[in-house]
Amino acid sequence: MLKKFSRIVLAGLLLGAGLFTRTGQTHAAEEQDLAPQAVSAVLMDAGSGKVLFAKNPHQPLPPASITKLMTMLLVVEAIDQGKISLKDPVRVSEHAASMGGTQIFLEPGEQMSVHDMLKGVAIASANDASVALAEFLGGTETNFVRMMNQRALQLGMKNTQFQNANGLPANNHYSSAYDIALLSREILKYPLITKFTGIYQDYLRQGSKKPFWLVNTNKLVRYYQGVDGLKTGYTSEAKFCLAATAKRNGMRLISVVMGEPDAKTRNAEVAGMFDYAFNQYVSHPLYKQGDVIAVKKIDKGDPRTLVIKAKRPISILMKKGEDPNSYQKKWMWYSLQAPIKKGQVLGKMQLVKDGRPVQELELASSVEIRRASWWTSVKQVLGEVLHLPEQLQETE
Repeated sequence: MLKKFSRIVLAGLLLGAGLFTRTGQTHAAEEQDLAPQAVSAVLMDAGSGKVLFAKNPHQPLPPASITKLMTMLLVVEAIDQGKISLKDPVRVSEHAASMGGTQIFLEPGEQMSVHDMLKGVAIASANDASVALAEFLGGTETNFVRMMNQRALQLGMKNTQFQNANGLPANNHYSSAYDIALLSREILKYPLITKFTGIYQDYLRQGSKKPFWLVNTNKLVRYYQGVDGLKTGYTSEAKFCLAATAKRNGMRLISVVMGEPDAKTRNAEVAGMFDYAFNQYVSHPLYKQGDVIAVKKIDKGDPRTLVIKAKRPISILMKKGEDPNSYQKKWMWYSLQAPIKKGQVLGKMQLVKDGRPVQELELASSVEIRRASWWTSVKQVLGEVLHLPEQLQETE
């Protein structure tokens, strides 16, 4: 089969980290409040996207510095796409240097690499570095905020509106615990982020006359086994917020709490949410990153073959003691006829147990597939009839 794949023109890759969603299961956590002091909270399995506990999950609330997750996401996506590099120098504007609150005390005209700026945001929650990166990537912070809101819509963050890149108080700047969990799940595609957010302390400008000591604002990185991110937040309006992630035995969790009364309570309730999930559940791997999920022929497509791959590890979340073989895959496909737009949902795969769907994965194309011309269609048909190698069929 793999040899056959090597002959196929890869017409598409997965948007394949697709979101597994809950479809009808109830959990013990839904009958108890795992975060009694939080205004809003969500506990999510990162591998499947399944929500294990939710409290006012869609209530719009000020997210404070958790906003910086979107700022960091846009930066690492730009790095991944080759638009910028970690070595690029970022010049600090008067506006960026004027940010108050938590900062690394950047000076107007100072230059610092994307690498060090990102480290300052991820570890120390630096407001000035966030704005400097926003201006570097978007030209202006205002334009960058438009990029943030556009990306939020793409991720399905329906109760989110950003007004700045760092989360300082602003009118109509809000998000929800569920939206932040979606954002956290997306940013976890990039190991660079947890490489930074998992550091407890480090230095910037080391070896210079003005070294700066970074200490992680997320104390769970040091005190809770498996925590390697993601982002704290606090303003007098938002109170104490945290989007955290922890990984043990192949299972990665995301916990989000908003509106906690103090840091101690915030950390304790997030730790309790993690304890609950690690004690009750196990994660069974379904696909590794890069695994082929499906190969489909596209009617009148150019190219004709669509290969859907897993863009992130995908797993089944099960109660401890459950048999993975008790879950079956069920495939449902929509129209597979060209033209196909990039991001177009082509079908879904359901995981079924005891006749009931319990999780599902949307399958979409990450590339555009054009309608084949008359001559291309003839070559494709001749190639199949004459059993020509795919390469010869595509030769002009």
